[in-house]
Amino acid sequence: MKKWLSYLIVLLLGLWVLASLRPPAPRNGFDYANFGKLPALLNGRIQPLDSVSRNCLLQIRSKPSVRLKNGETLLPSEWLAEVLFNPSKADDREIFVVDHLELLGLLKLGEGKQLVSFDQLKPHFAEIEKQAQRAQQVEPARRTTFEKQVVKLYSGLVVFQKLKNSLYPEEYGSLQTAITDLKANLGSGLEAFRAKESNKEFNQENLNKLVQTLQKWEMASQMAYPRLILVKELKQGNSQWLSHGEVVNQIIHNESLNLPRAIDAYIAMNVAYQKNDPNGFNKAVLDYQQWLATNFPEQFSKSKSESFFNNFAPFAKAREIYLLAFLFACISLFNLTEWLRKSSFNILALAFIIHTFGIIYRMTLEGRPPVTNLYSSAVFVGWTIALIGLIVERAYPYGISVLVAAVGGFTTQIIAHYLSLTGDTMEVLRAVLDTNFWLATHVVTIALGYGAVYVAGLFAIVYILLGVFTKRLTKEIASLLNRVVYGVMCFAILFSFLGTVLGGIWADQSWGRFWGWDPKENGALIIVLWTAIFLHCRWGKLVSERGLMNLAIFGNIVTSWSWFGVNMLGVGLHSYGFMDTAVFWLIVFIASQLAIIGLGSLPLRFWKSHPEQAYSQTPNKSPQTE
Repeated sequence: MKKWLSYLIVLLLGLWVLASLRPPAPRNGFDYANFGKLPALLNGRIQPLDSVSRNCLLQIRSKPSVRLKNGETLLPSEWLAEVLFNPSKADDREIFVVDHLELLGLLKLGEGKQLVSFDQLKPHFAEIEKQAQRAQQVEPARRTTFEKQVVKLYSGLVVFQKLKNSLYPEEYGSLQTAITDLKANLGSGLEAFRAKESNKEFNQENLNKLVQTLQKWEMASQMAYPRLILVKELKQGNSQWLSHGEVVNQIIHNESLNLPRAIDAYIAMNVAYQKNDPNGFNKAVLDYQQWLATNFPEQFSKSKSESFFNNFAPFAKAREIYLLAFLFACISLFNLTEWLRKSSFNILALAFIIHTFGIIYRMTLEGRPPVTNLYSSAVFVGWTIALIGLIVERAYPYGISVLVAAVGGFTTQIIAHYLSLTGDTMEVLRAVLDTNFWLATHVVTIALGYGAVYVAGLFAIVYILLGVFTKRLTKEIASLLNRVVYGVMCFAILFSFLGTVLGGIWADQSWGRFWGWDPKENGALIIVLWTAIFLHCRWGKLVSERGLMNLAIFGNIVTSWSWFGVNMLGVGLHSYGFMDTAVFWLIVFIASQLAIIGLGSLPLRFWKSHPEQAYSQTPNKSPQTE
């Protein structure tokens, strides 16, 4: 029975994963899932409205959803529909987080964490803008907590206002009202303008109305965030993304009131939304999707694929399954039950498969290698750790490798999650990073090196913790851990060195120099030197087995500094992906590794077990199959 129990657990997890492939159920009859698949142009790339709304919410409140007072949660695309089609209601949503005491005092909100709406913040906008502009003159690393909070709040307010004006001037309240006003004033206004240009008698009132209308559209167009109007160029027939202001300019230039299909579609959605007509809204969305699929199949297909990826969330699911694999591995390590170890291995394999699927799918969406920024590097390093863990566990079935792989996979996915809070993780690469062969191979190879160093460090941590706190560190297990750490370090120095050389080749092509002692380059070199020191100490027998484990653990510190630390310096050609909040967690991580090294340096009399000692009560062999 227990033999099949491990497969049953994996089957249930697989069914849970497959169940999430179903699209979210319509809310109050409105099909927001399909609405979220509609494409837009933002940050230089085509993305679904679902991604637009998620990234905007992350910038505004660091969460991709809106929690209502009644405990319900608005989907990202549901919130975006409200912002576009009913901005006055969106203004009353409490989506802005204010939790700094000085900022609460500035806004006269009392004490304690507050969720506030745009309407509540509107009277204080001038003061918020003033304080934010002053804070923005300070380097990010030197800003006080208040300055960081006020800059974030101001940035969120700006994003929110831009979003509300992305389809039409928000003061009209609806797209249909805005278009009706434009049509009412366009003909008579243009007639008055032409008469004035010809020095003929003209109607000043008609001209003034047209000017006022166009000023509203122009101001809103300047604020617009995503471009939502997709049209075909008349001459070449290529796709073209326009803001609503550019559409108005084309109407004036052509002196025609014919609207692009996208405008008509959004009018139909807006009317149905404000009438609380879900059937009309859903029909307008589906009709527009069919038109997009016929006229712009590539853009619409990409948008749908990314929306699916957002809702499936493979990395979040892998993170949760990694945690479950860790729990099973911990129990099996001390219980010595084979079905638990097999269960942990199978669960880890499922998490790895989902993780791999996410990386491949993301590569397909971007058309780029798996590592393009800090976020994707965290995802890939976690994948590397899981892969090595699976291979080692297959060769040495003790459950320890599952434990290491699960910890590495889960931790890196947590890091990736917090990195994603900065906004769009599929952003267009800056020109110098736009992919070529040498860059693609460099970033992938160096990330493999990062992952290998962490794997060696994690195995070394297991060695120390088992030795100090348990009696499970037998000669056989210690010998196994010693061999694994050594083998993985050989793998790490190979890929770290190769990745560093490939980076130099890329730098020579992109910047005209192979090496410039840039902080990131120095960090990569330090990893190579540290792994070389470890191997030299082992080959020359310069330190004991415990000393080698401590050296491997210190490799975690070296790698973390090269991976994240140099970005925090804010200097050099590689100083991108800066996150000032990461400074604290980097310090915490370094302190934890130093603490474990301290445990590893304790005299043996403080250890509960050591390979040089014999414990008759501790089995000196792998777990037995029940």
